[in-house]
Amino acid sequence: MGSEDPPATAERRLRDDPAADRRRDDATADRLRDDLTADRWFRDDLTADRRFRDDVTADRSLRDDSAADRWLREGAGAADRAPWAGPAADERLLWGEPVGTDQLAAAERGYDRCGPAERLLWERLSVFEGTFGPDAVREVCASWALPPTAVLGVLDRLVPVALLRVDDLFAGEDDVPRYWMPHAMRAVGARRLTERGDRPDLVLRHRRWCVKLARTAADRWQSGRQLDARDLALRELPDLAAAMDPTTASPPRGDEADAAVEIAVSLWFLWVVCGRAAEGRTRLRHALALLGGEPSARALWLAAFLELESGRPEEADPLLVRAWAAAVRDGDGGALGLLAHLRGSTALYQGRTRAAADEYREALALTEEYPEFGPTRHACWAGLALALCRTDPEAAQEALDRADLDRESRWGRAARDMNAEAWSAMARAELAAWDGDAERAAEHARWALREHLRLGSAAGAAGAAELLAQIRLSAGRRDEAAHLLGAVDLLRNSVFDSSYRPAEFCVATRDRSERALRSLLDGPELRYAYEEGARRGLFALAGEA
Repeated sequence: MGSEDPPATAERRLRDDPAADRRRDDATADRLRDDLTADRWFRDDLTADRRFRDDVTADRSLRDDSAADRWLREGAGAADRAPWAGPAADERLLWGEPVGTDQLAAAERGYDRCGPAERLLWERLSVFEGTFGPDAVREVCASWALPPTAVLGVLDRLVPVALLRVDDLFAGEDDVPRYWMPHAMRAVGARRLTERGDRPDLVLRHRRWCVKLARTAADRWQSGRQLDARDLALRELPDLAAAMDPTTASPPRGDEADAAVEIAVSLWFLWVVCGRAAEGRTRLRHALALLGGEPSARALWLAAFLELESGRPEEADPLLVRAWAAAVRDGDGGALGLLAHLRGSTALYQGRTRAAADEYREALALTEEYPEFGPTRHACWAGLALALCRTDPEAAQEALDRADLDRESRWGRAARDMNAEAWSAMARAELAAWDGDAERAAEHARWALREHLRLGSAAGAAGAAELLAQIRLSAGRRDEAAHLLGAVDLLRNSVFDSSYRPAEFCVATRDRSERALRSLLDGPELRYAYEEGARRGLFALAGEA
C-alpha cells in the first residue's frame, strides 16, 4: 500500500438485522479459522522477507519488544527527514506520513503471529483515524464473532503487538487507557479488512460512534463544561473529520450526508467560538452539498454564522432567510431564537448598533432558560451590552446586571458560559473607560483577552487586544499599545485570509489607536514597535499587559 487509498470496497450497507449480522460474523469466524497461511503480498515480497530473516538484531527486537515499539524506533529516521522531501525509495506514503517497507514487513509478521480474534480486532481498529479508548473499541468493533464481553480481553492481548499507549486525557476525565495504531499496523489491518469485505460496515459503525461523540461534546458545552467540550472535540477531531466526509461511505453517499451534517452542526462551538471557522465552513459546505433533501434550520444557521465569522456578512443574509423558512417549516421554535441572536451579531458586526440591540432583545424573548443548542441567554445579554456600551452606557450596564442575575439563577447548577463572560468583560471595559477608570477598564480588557485566548477565539482575542491597546494608550503607555497592535496584526494574518475585514466595533477602536500612535511615534519607531509585538505574541503580552 503506497500513497494510494485502500482498494475499493464492495457496496454493502449496515442493516439493523441481527440474523444477517450473525451470518456475516459466522462466515468471518470461519475464514479466520481457515486463514493459517501468510498473506500473499508479504509471502511474495522475497526481498523484505530475506532482509527480515537475516537481520538478527531486528529479529531479537521483535521477540523481546512490542511490534509497536519497534515501529516507533524504526520510524525515527523518517521523522528526521524534512517533510517536503517526500518518501524515500524504501518507503511508502500512508495517511500523509512516510512508512518504511521494513516497518510494513514487521507489521505483517506481527499480524501473522496473532490468533483469529486478535487479527479480527486488528483489522477493525484500522478504521480509527486518531486515538481511541475501550468504549470506542466496544462500540465500533464488537460483533457476533467478537462479543462485547470478550473484545476488551482481546484488546489487552493485541496492545503489545500492534498498539501504542497514549496519554491524551484532559483534566477531570476518567482515568482509562487510550491507544493509537501506528500507520504500518493500520495499513496491514485496513487492507485485510477490505479484502474480508467488512470495511463498509465498520465505516458506518465508526460514523455512528462519531455522531455520539459530537452529541456528547455539544451537551458538555451547553451544560457549562466548555473547556471539556472543546478538549474532547479537538482530541477526537481526526475521527470526527473522517465521519464528516460522506464520500467515505459506500454509494449512495447521500444517505450518510445526514450524519455528516449532524456532526458538523453539533460541533458549532468548535467552529464559531474556538477559532476554527474556516475549517467548519469547509466541512459543513461539503456535507450540505451531498445532502439529499433540504437542510435543517440549525444547519443553515451555522452556515450563516460561519460566513459572518469569516468576514462575509453579505453571504450570511440569504442563508438567514432560508434558515427562517426552514424553522417555520419544521416547527423549530428554538431555531428562531438562534436566528435572532445571529441577526443581532450581524448588525453589530456592520456597526448598526440600534438594530443589533433590537435583535438581541428578540433573541432573549425567544431563547429558553436552558437552551439545548446554540448561544445561551448570557450570550444574548452580552451582545446587547456591546451594542449599547458606546451609545447608551446606562442601558448597557443594566444589560450586564440582568445578565448576572440571569446567570446566577440559570447556570448555578452547572458552570459558566466562558465565551459570553469574555464578551461581557469587553463591554465592562468600555463602560469603565467611559467612566474614566482606566485601571479597571484595562483589567476587564486583559481578562477578556486571556479568556478568548484560552478558548481559542481569534476574533475575540483580536478585539480585546485592540481595546486594551486603546486603554493603555490613553494612560500614556504607547509602547505597550503598539506591541499589542503588532501582535493582533500577526494573529489576523495567520488565521484569516486577506479579504477578511474585522467588525466595525473593532475597526473604530483600531482607527483611534493608530491615529494617536502616528502622532506620537515616527514611521520607523512605530514599525519597530509593531514588529516587536508580533515577535512576542499575544499570549506573552496578555500576561504582561
